[in-house]
Amino acid sequence: MSENLPLKDQLETKPCNECQAGVMRLHLITYFTWLGDDLITVPNFPGWICDLCGRREYDEKSVSQLTMLLDPNAGKPTPLKPVSKRRSPKPIARRPTAES
Repeated sequence: MSENLPLKDQLETKPCNECQAGVMRLHLITYFTWLGDDLITVPNFPGWICDLCGRREYDEKSVSQLTMLLDPNAGKPTPLKPVSKRRSPKPIARRPTAES
């Protein structure tokens, strides 16, 4: 299943937070998420699978990138905020001194 991943990614591992004994390895799995009322599936998505308990976690960096792509505002220009006009500083009023 992970044969489509680059070799360096196939060798990456991390400890399993679920069983504490297994090792999680990167594989290509199907990602599922809801976008409003629509179920979105993404095949060949990077995910971590524990070799002992089978726990699955989607790759956080990949989820972040996909979330940015699925954002309804993606590709839309951001609205410009009105620029406030700068006011010239007011002269500082000085108190009269005993000398004046």
